[in-house]
Amino acid sequence: MSQPAQPATPPASASQQGGDKLEQLRQISVVVADTGDIEAIRKFKPQDCTTNPSLILKAAQLPGYASLVRELIDAMPKGGDPDDLLDHLTVRIGTELSKIVPGNVSTEVDAYLSFDKDLAVAKARKLISLYEAQGVGKDRILIKLAATWEGIQAAHELLQDGIRCNLTLVFSQEQAIACAQAGVYLISPFVGRITDWYKKAQGVDGFAIADDPGVQSVKGIYTHFKAHGYQTVVMGASFRSAAQVEALAGCDRLTVSPQLLEELADDEGELARQLSPQSGSQEGHETEDTMTEAQFRWALAANPMANEKLAEGIVNFHNDTEKLRELLKSF
Repeated sequence: MSQPAQPATPPASASQQGGDKLEQLRQISVVVADTGDIEAIRKFKPQDCTTNPSLILKAAQLPGYASLVRELIDAMPKGGDPDDLLDHLTVRIGTELSKIVPGNVSTEVDAYLSFDKDLAVAKARKLISLYEAQGVGKDRILIKLAATWEGIQAAHELLQDGIRCNLTLVFSQEQAIACAQAGVYLISPFVGRITDWYKKAQGVDGFAIADDPGVQSVKGIYTHFKAHGYQTVVMGASFRSAAQVEALAGCDRLTVSPQLLEELADDEGELARQLSPQSGSQEGHETEDTMTEAQFRWALAANPMANEKLAEGIVNFHNDTEKLRELLKSF
């Protein structure tokens, strides 16, 4: 299935554009804010923004959202479904974010649905309908799903309805390839969490940026996609340092926390482009066999880092969802 049109290829040299490193980065990658904090988004003016249960939990505790949460709770029927309240809160926060970014808002489906394609599809359709009731069309929303086999198949099915998805918790090239072959609009490979795992596994304090396993993973995915002509957008995520962000300058999109956006904005040094569409072969794209479910599951089982971090990410998002439910009871 054809993909929506991608942004025009940015200029080849960020340094020629001048300005701080954040401004230079905007010239070669689409910058996305990894936060639900409205004030931070207003400050840094990203193209898109992305949320997850952890970020929604933080956002719901900010003073600026207190009245919105209270208003929602008062409007819901007494003794109603807590999940329904949570869906409405997620969409209301996403609606507010859509008013201040010109591009997409990513909204995550409950993590406990990561292994149930049909329920994930149903939840995604509900979220889209709630957005439409708020006047936000599906062309502004990316539904976030964990990159399990079921999540990838759910994204493929939702594409038939014109609902684009952001597949998150990508830790391996096999996950990325399965997403691309399913026609997924965008993937979020996690840089920092990969690096964290290898630091612990190897008993080291860190890596030289050229050897950083998280950075190398995203570079490998990006290069593979360009070499094979995949249209799926690669959005590096989960950064631990500005140096990791800079090492992926030129990636299709980069979703960055407010703290690191601030650090980049304060740095007047020159930012070198590291990735470009020419990073992969542009002559006669290679073809590869379609990945089967068995191949996908075996590759994940054989990769202890990806297997562990995917499971951990799903559980942690679910735990933060549970904390959010408890928080809502206190209002």
